[in-house]
Amino acid sequence: MRNGCVHAGRAGAMSVVVFYSSVSGSLEVKKRQERIMSVLSSKKIKYRAVDITQNPEDKDLMRKIANNPKALPPQIANESTYCGDYEAFENAIEVEQLEEFLKL
Repeated sequence: MRNGCVHAGRAGAMSVVVFYSSVSGSLEVKKRQERIMSVLSSKKIKYRAVDITQNPEDKDLMRKIANNPKALPPQIANESTYCGDYEAFENAIEVEQLEEFLKL
């Protein structure tokens, strides 16, 4: 996984944040996290990966931003503005509205 690294992308864009878990027991969750990061990287969209298992405050922040006390990774935000979860991400790709979804 890309623990906390920033990927080069569009200059001046706000920072997309992907909240993920490096120790998920779910293969489905791992695949979803990898898919999000792969798509963002392939589209040269700058993002920051935040592993919520390394710091409980990051998990709390993810849930606060998502406005859902039970939100599970992966979750996507632009700085502190919530974008959505994996399903919303995939839907945005399907309707070719990824940049709008990411609030870029």
